[in-house]
Amino acid sequence: MSFAENLAHIQERLHQAATQAGRDPQSVRLIAVSKTKPVSQLQEAIEAGQLVFGENRVQEALEKQDALNRSDLEWHLIGHLQKNKAKFCPGNFAWVHSVDSLELAQRLEKHCAAADASLKILLQLNTSAEESKSGMSGWDEVRSLAEQVFQNCPHLQLKGLMTIPAPDAGEGPTRQAFAQLRTWNERLQSELGLPELNELSMGMTSDFEWAILEGATLVRIGSALFGARAYP
Repeated sequence: MSFAENLAHIQERLHQAATQAGRDPQSVRLIAVSKTKPVSQLQEAIEAGQLVFGENRVQEALEKQDALNRSDLEWHLIGHLQKNKAKFCPGNFAWVHSVDSLELAQRLEKHCAAADASLKILLQLNTSAEESKSGMSGWDEVRSLAEQVFQNCPHLQLKGLMTIPAPDAGEGPTRQAFAQLRTWNERLQSELGLPELNELSMGMTSDFEWAILEGATLVRIGSALFGARAYP
C-alpha cells in the first residue's frame, strides 16, 4: 500500500477511537515517525498531506531537514536527547518530547535564549519502570521539574507529558500506564495552576487507539504509515 492509503487508514482508525471516547478527532494530532526512513519516503508523505514528523536522532533529522528544505514542516524530537545535542534544537525542532532532567531543561533554555527562540517541551515519564527506558518515575520528581521549568525557563513552553509503555503488555496494563500519565498531568495542572499543560504524547502503531481512549493528544505512528523499519 502507498503512504497515502496507509495514512487514510490510520486517520479513519484515529477518528473512530476519538469518537468512541466522546472526543473531537481534531483534538488528536498524528506525528509520522520517520526515523531510519529515506528522504524519498518523507517526500511521498508530504505529497499525501502529512507535514508533522517525529525523529529520534538529532543528526538524522537535521540531514533530512536540509535535504527537504521546506519551511512548512513541523519537526518533533521524540527520542532520548543527549545534553550535548541540545544546542541543535532551537530553530530546528518545534517540540522536544523527551525532557527528563533539570540539567537537560537548563541546557535547552540556555541555547533557546542565545538563539532568541522558543521551544515546546514535554516531560518524559517512565510509567512502566523499565530500566532500559528514559524518563522519570516518581511524582515528586515530575512535579519539581515542572515547577523549575515553569519558573526558570522562560524560553521553554511546557505543554504536558510523554510516555512509552512496556511493549506487548496487553490492553489493561498499557491503558493503566496511559491513565497514569493523564492523571499526573491533571495533578500538575491543578497543583501548579498550569492549564496550558494540556498535551499528552502517548500511543504508537500497536496501541494508539488505547492511548486516544485515555486522552492522548499526540500519537506517534511509524511502521503503520511507512512500513516495517529497517535498522542499519
